[in-house]
Amino acid sequence: MPEVSFDGRVAIVTGAGGGLGRAHALELAARGAKVVVNDLGGDITGTNGGTAMADQVVGEIRAAGGEAVSNYDSVATVEGGKAIVQTALDAFGTVDILVNNAGNIKNAPFSDTSPESVESLLAVHVKGAFNVTQPAFDIMRRNGYGRIVFTSSAAGLFGSIHQANYAAAKGAIYGLANVVSLEGAPYGILANTILPAAESRMAADMNPEQFVGMPTSAAHGEPEMISAMVVYLASEQNTHSHELYSIARGRYARVFMGVAPGWHVKADEPVASADDVAAHIAQIRDLDGYAVPGSMIEEFRLVP
Repeated sequence: MPEVSFDGRVAIVTGAGGGLGRAHALELAARGAKVVVNDLGGDITGTNGGTAMADQVVGEIRAAGGEAVSNYDSVATVEGGKAIVQTALDAFGTVDILVNNAGNIKNAPFSDTSPESVESLLAVHVKGAFNVTQPAFDIMRRNGYGRIVFTSSAAGLFGSIHQANYAAAKGAIYGLANVVSLEGAPYGILANTILPAAESRMAADMNPEQFVGMPTSAAHGEPEMISAMVVYLASEQNTHSHELYSIARGRYARVFMGVAPGWHVKADEPVASADDVAAHIAQIRDLDGYAVPGSMIEEFRLVP
């Protein structure tokens, strides 16, 4: 099997000043990619920005013989997203790979979640992914090649207490990634989504109540465990798109959204009532024979 490499490829990694993003940037660079290291330089809430974090990672890459440049723009604005991509164009002439990793976190019980925290997380996670992906996508489309990795979370797909704002934002990223994968397919652009679990500043801010019931056995929490999947998805060796992967506690696994056969009210039958639904709820909930649609249209085609 050929080694995963990125000679001649240009990558952007957002939120790459520490944690997962730093590990992604270092590994991409070690395998030959020219990397734009974007980081606002702030704390986990997305405030108190600075240049030191991005510059330190760039310094590490250059010291190891790689090529990298810093960018300190915020993903949360359209202008910031364009500036991040322009940094890649100015330094390296193109964009082949985008890893949407930037994020922030403001945990609180649902009843105490403030409108300001909701807006803040949507701005960074959802709008941030949109703001950087759109200009990068346009370049990839012209080039006929691209690899995009979106960072969602198990919180957004399965739920996590005290993280309503975070889960809402991360769930929205998955929806965005699915559309990008469909629209990018004709142009050689592959887009996938990860659900990472690793040791990071964000993980350290989690409330202990969120981990009740979790196995206590030793597990891989190194950021490099996540980077292994990210780097593969960003490579030419990857031929998969529109997929979702969990990386947690040393396990790599595909996650999918399926639809069960359900109960079908035929066109020549009366409109269903709540009583009809109650009578057929077991059939509606039965997962046997599920399908994994590749798009909304494919889901509609499953109905006879």
